[in-house]
Amino acid sequence: MTVPERFEAAFAACPLVAILRGLTPEEAPAVGDALVDAGFTLIEVPLNSPDPLRSIAILAERLAGRALVGAGTVLEPAQVEAVQAAGGSLIVSPNVDAAVIRATRALGLVSLPGYQTPSEAFTALAAGATALKLFPADVASSAALRAHRAVLPPGTRVLAVGGVTPEGIAAWRAASADGFGLGSYLYRPGKAAADVARDAAAFVAAVRTSA
Repeated sequence: MTVPERFEAAFAACPLVAILRGLTPEEAPAVGDALVDAGFTLIEVPLNSPDPLRSIAILAERLAGRALVGAGTVLEPAQVEAVQAAGGSLIVSPNVDAAVIRATRALGLVSLPGYQTPSEAFTALAAGATALKLFPADVASSAALRAHRAVLPPGTRVLAVGGVTPEGIAAWRAASADGFGLGSYLYRPGKAAADVARDAAAFVAAVRTSA
């Protein structure tokens, strides 16, 4: 199964991306297990975390066959290659950089760039983005996503990322969000794995209820 095919299966199982900004390699096993046990199938370690490539390598090996792992805050094509070498499959960026998107797709990986405007969305899609990340979602609002849907190509997958809470998922779903990226409401540096497990379960329950 190709990486894009694995992404499709993982996204269908649970359309939530855990954003583990600040995760350390020492925390990675327990936090990864907590997320997968709660139902998560997509995990991102931003590259501005401590030793992110090591954390990605640990998670990719430990969660093989259970979750797709990758990097966030990917800003340069060279970083795409480094993430792949560490075993990562997801390439998530806060911005639309066509060179990063093209490099990601050339390596057969999944590209999830962040956008705010229709112009950025179309630039990302033209470069080969797998899906779009509306970021920061709490600035854009669900009303903006409804407006974007009027012009985006049918079938374009959009994830709301930034400021999403379990209580807010239903409204975003009503505005046609396909999935969500979850950061500080799910994980922050030093958060105990048991607390991550509790909050992960709340997000999974909310997204399943809103489906």
